[in-house]
Amino acid sequence: MDLYTTLKAFHVIAVIAWMAGLLYLPRLFVYHAGAAPGSELSETLKLMETRLLRYIMNPALIASWVIGLILLFGVAPVDLRTDGWLHAKLLLVLVMSGFHGMLAKWRKNFAADKNTREARFYRIANEVPTVLMIGIVILAVTKPF
Repeated sequence: MDLYTTLKAFHVIAVIAWMAGLLYLPRLFVYHAGAAPGSELSETLKLMETRLLRYIMNPALIASWVIGLILLFGVAPVDLRTDGWLHAKLLLVLVMSGFHGMLAKWRKNFAADKNTREARFYRIANEVPTVLMIGIVILAVTKPF
């Protein structure tokens, strides 16, 4: 196994961990939106949300970006930087990273018992990473342009 293949495997692992969190945290928000502030359920969800974000999602986001950039600028066997599909993929990954930041902000609102949104909002938000992931995977696998 060469360095490129090894790093690519770790990149995929990091992305899977990140995606798991991006799909799970909004689901926790759905439940949290229905919990009474200060209740045992609310406090449990606060702890779960904080741990998921800090110990899984943030490290996975960082690893995904760092390894991806090393693959792109350091060890890629060909120069991919001029390929249009890669630019489109990176744009979607930037949007996904922005969504991650929004989740972090929403978590802070829940932690301070300042959530103003209903569960339905978080159900809809839960679909955003799925749509982005589909676009990213299609671009990365098919390299259409």
